[in-house]
Amino acid sequence: MFSQLKGELKVVFERDPAVRSVFEIIFCYPGFHVMVSYRFSHWLWNHKFKFMARLVSHVGRFLTGIEIHPGATIGRGFFIDHGMGVVIGETAEIGDNCTIYHGVTLGGTSWAKEKRHPTLGNNVVIGSGAKILGPFTVGDDSKIGSNSVVVKEVPANATVVGIPGRIVLSGEKRSGVDLQHDKLPDPVAKAVGCLFDQIGRLENQIEALQDSQEKLQHKLANYEKNDAGELVKEG
Repeated sequence: MFSQLKGELKVVFERDPAVRSVFEIIFCYPGFHVMVSYRFSHWLWNHKFKFMARLVSHVGRFLTGIEIHPGATIGRGFFIDHGMGVVIGETAEIGDNCTIYHGVTLGGTSWAKEKRHPTLGNNVVIGSGAKILGPFTVGDDSKIGSNSVVVKEVPANATVVGIPGRIVLSGEKRSGVDLQHDKLPDPVAKAVGCLFDQIGRLENQIEALQDSQEKLQHKLANYEKNDAGELVKEG
């Protein structure tokens, strides 16, 4: 238990540059508080003390604003930055060294008593406000952009943004945990940029056609039709 607690403290030191001391983490970090609460409630849940597990989880939610069902499975090195509004459902599974920000939901899309929440691989980073909904897998080393809504499987080493989530980068292997989730491509801005480029090309083509038409009209002004309907030069 002590080694696990030490590991939780180490994770905060590694991924939050604002932290200054162990005492600051112990007294001022809701992400740390909720993980202590979760580890205890999860132990109770696995040992069939379901009501006590839910009660401990509920107290943790009241104190931190972070809701983690005691039935969820969370690996080592899990870090919640800020954390307010985070919801992790009962059948969610989270691998090692994952990082999520405030407002993230790992939610379900069914009322059936079955696997209905997502599974995160190792080293996954989920930006603030993102929603991962459904019993699918988000592959190792993937990143989910802020406020994205992901409703289908994400392969390993992928970057997903938008509503609904779209893969904008794939196959880029990362080493360790990459917290630069703000440096993500914007597919909408890219699409709009392509439209503007196309409009510019079309405008140039229209101008070229207008110039050609004016030159042709200028040439035709020097011709007239004879009795046979043929164009002949005046004079």
